[in-house]
Amino acid sequence: MSDKRRTLSVLRSHQITQGTECAPQRALFRAMGHGDEDLDGRPLIGIANSFSETVPGHFFLNEAVRTIRSTIGICGCVPIEFNTPAICDGIAMGGRNRDSMKHSLPSREWIANSVESMMEAHPLDALFCIPNCDKIVPGMIMGALRVNVPTIFVSGGPMRAGTLKDGTKIDLVTVFQAVGQLQTGTITEDRLREIECAACPGGGSCSGMFTANSMNTLMEVLGIAPEGNGTILAMCEDESRMSFEREDLFRAAAKRICDIVKDKQLREQFRVRNLVTAEAIRNAFAIDMAMGGSTNTVLHLLAIAYEAGILFDLGELNQIEQVVSTICKVAPSRPDVHIEDLHQAGGISAIVRETARREDSPLSLDALTITGETLGARVESAEIQDADVIRTQERAYSQRGGLTVLYGNLAKQGSVVKTAGVLDSMHHFVGKAICFNSMNEAVTGISEGHVEAGHVVVIRYEGPKGGPGMQEMLDPTSLIIGRGLGDKVALITDGRFSGGTKGACIGHISPEAAEGGLIALVEDGDEIKIDIDQYLLQLNVSEEELKRRYESFTPLVREVTSPSLRQYRALVTNAGTGAVLKAD
Repeated sequence: MSDKRRTLSVLRSHQITQGTECAPQRALFRAMGHGDEDLDGRPLIGIANSFSETVPGHFFLNEAVRTIRSTIGICGCVPIEFNTPAICDGIAMGGRNRDSMKHSLPSREWIANSVESMMEAHPLDALFCIPNCDKIVPGMIMGALRVNVPTIFVSGGPMRAGTLKDGTKIDLVTVFQAVGQLQTGTITEDRLREIECAACPGGGSCSGMFTANSMNTLMEVLGIAPEGNGTILAMCEDESRMSFEREDLFRAAAKRICDIVKDKQLREQFRVRNLVTAEAIRNAFAIDMAMGGSTNTVLHLLAIAYEAGILFDLGELNQIEQVVSTICKVAPSRPDVHIEDLHQAGGISAIVRETARREDSPLSLDALTITGETLGARVESAEIQDADVIRTQERAYSQRGGLTVLYGNLAKQGSVVKTAGVLDSMHHFVGKAICFNSMNEAVTGISEGHVEAGHVVVIRYEGPKGGPGMQEMLDPTSLIIGRGLGDKVALITDGRFSGGTKGACIGHISPEAAEGGLIALVEDGDEIKIDIDQYLLQLNVSEEELKRRYESFTPLVREVTSPSLRQYRALVTNAGTGAVLKAD
């Protein structure tokens, strides 16, 4: 036996391709067109493709995979493609069927399960993941961590920002906000249509620092994706095909995973759990705060840490927040800057390098990346190309990070706010509660003008269990902004927010209403105090009164007809632990 064959003899795929007892399995491979050359012991590389014609970030991934498959074959390995679910949050969260959004966060778990099931039922040797949007990215990471083989990620890439006739750059959130503007008469239906038709010019994950792009950029920091993964545009300028730069990224990544899987030592070194370490998770949180990413990343990074076997307490975020400066703001926090601008300004590597300049920086630059170098070596030559988009430490928007965890009697296990998207005037806010027991109720109440300046909008029973599914609150937050109340109204919820949300919007309140959290007992007119700088979310009601309310309290239990949502409700934990599923 040659040295090469001896090295490859320990491949996990040999459980189904080698020896006389595997003749039935080889017969099934032959039925799919694989011959002796594929079955002689070559590494089998799984390609988890989230191609779907329901998502703008995914409808072109069937083309992207051709480059990957071809490169893997040229490198002497065998590509084995399978698919995962993909939900478009923007489509699911709106329109007339508002309950459809409840399936979004649970899909993260089903995606993780599908990756795990496919890779364990068919013991392939390595994994190439092609996600792009919101729950697909963390779902694939979680599934890969369970399998723990060498894994590389390359997303489909971000969408180009839309452009109005007057040259104004817009995105999907502009459309949501325009609906609120139409309701108040500040724009016409013709203007709404112009915005609608221009906001999403082509394929890719929506163009701001929303959850999809937050996660795609953070994969670079976690070390599981190559440099540029989060910021290189998906499509060419005329939107006719995938961008050449993105195609080159797919090709280089495919070659890299082949190089790894063919070398026994590299296969061990680059198992995905060796990359997604406690240090890598902290790095990701730090850069998330530096660039003002989505609050959803908190849910997802907590869940990723859980799957990696890492104990990470939500309260650690405030320790990181104190030693990270907010040096970048992208839409929605800064509507005139989009992901393409961040790429031109130096990308995530420039943010990492500038964040590391701070003397008390929490970054671990010796963390390993899938491309072989450490994080520090990867960013060593990165430079800020546009100091208006990526600021230096000396010109930071804030000396604190862009995400904050609030505690208090309303959030004993924590709540999360995207501080980077909150006006300074709203960091300290005391208002009167106006309560809604669902997002649908809140949308109706806001649309009908019941929410006024000085209110704290309370949306409850929208947590992981209460929804069930923890749907996003982009509709109500966009309506508040669109109606001109963004600097006069706060919103708190046990649900979550789109990465497109900005304003004094506090989510992930734990414990949630469905498990008896205090948010369930808030009544209209109660005083609520928000103090972001002091990490406080407080209901100013006496203990005696709260005791009286608890005595007659029974949590609302929503009727759920969906079998998958009933399964989810039975197993899901609250947002303070990342809304992971626990069966024991």
